[in-house]
Amino acid sequence: MNRFRIISLAVLFVFILGYGTAWWASSEPELFDVKDLSAELSPEHKQTVGYTTTSALIKVLDTLLTKNAGFISNDVAPPFSLLDNMPAWELGALEMSRDLALALRKDLSRSQSQSIENQYLKLAQPMLNIDHRSWAVPAAESEYQQAITQLALYRTALLDPAKTDSQFYTRADNLRDWLKNVEKRLGSYSQRLSVSVGQDRLNTDLAGDRNARQSTLTAESNRIKTSWWSIDDEFYEARGACWALLHLLKAIELDFADVLTNKNAMISLRQIVRELEATQQPVWSPMILNGRGFGFMANHSLVMANYISRANAALLDLTELLAQG
Repeated sequence: MNRFRIISLAVLFVFILGYGTAWWASSEPELFDVKDLSAELSPEHKQTVGYTTTSALIKVLDTLLTKNAGFISNDVAPPFSLLDNMPAWELGALEMSRDLALALRKDLSRSQSQSIENQYLKLAQPMLNIDHRSWAVPAAESEYQQAITQLALYRTALLDPAKTDSQFYTRADNLRDWLKNVEKRLGSYSQRLSVSVGQDRLNTDLAGDRNARQSTLTAESNRIKTSWWSIDDEFYEARGACWALLHLLKAIELDFADVLTNKNAMISLRQIVRELEATQQPVWSPMILNGRGFGFMANHSLVMANYISRANAALLDLTELLAQG
């Protein structure tokens, strides 16, 4: 009897320890103040365009690696390998970071299509594209850390007047190109969240162009529904993406202040930020609920989709303002 009691207590202790560790590892990072990233710089350095945006990107990536339990998407041993919400959150934040890193390499650091790529961004951007589940040869964390190092070198070069080959151009067309990619990213998240309860959808792939063609024929309508096992993953991936985008847009607000003011687009950007802030409200439910329609239970996916759709609508307005002369 004593042996059975000892074994029972040991199992209970292991369960409580594992649950506590999982809860700790699944705690989402707090929002950070983008303005504080350059608080210690001298006044002349604070005016260096691109510094805040690059710093925000570095901070987002560093948070992925240094938050509770570190980066766990590629962990192969329990208990972290048994978790799915935080790895989904990490993927969402990583995808937004990848998009901005690509924009930095292609557009924001180049004056025209014929200009030479920045040496630091040329190395950093591919490093972020390593599979987030890769755990060895190479490990995802080591690649992301090297990318952070290269981004930090680029940021330092921005402050050096002698290094004229490292630039950050705050042009309306550069910003618009990146925001168009963000539109597609948010649109995808909104659609994936909306089908949590299942929807019958008409095929609108070729709408608006009578001469448009596609590779293979598809049905005029089909029913789409997220797997019950993936509902929480979709929710947390979108939540992580919004967390990262929120900080990046706040940095853009500072670096592109002149452009946004000139285009009368500052309010539009702040409206997007406000909607994204709503996506970061605490989730009080112990699980992601998937109620139907106006039923008794809430549907967290539809609530998240609503905030993202509103942010995306404001984003469409912003890109149109940037396109105007």
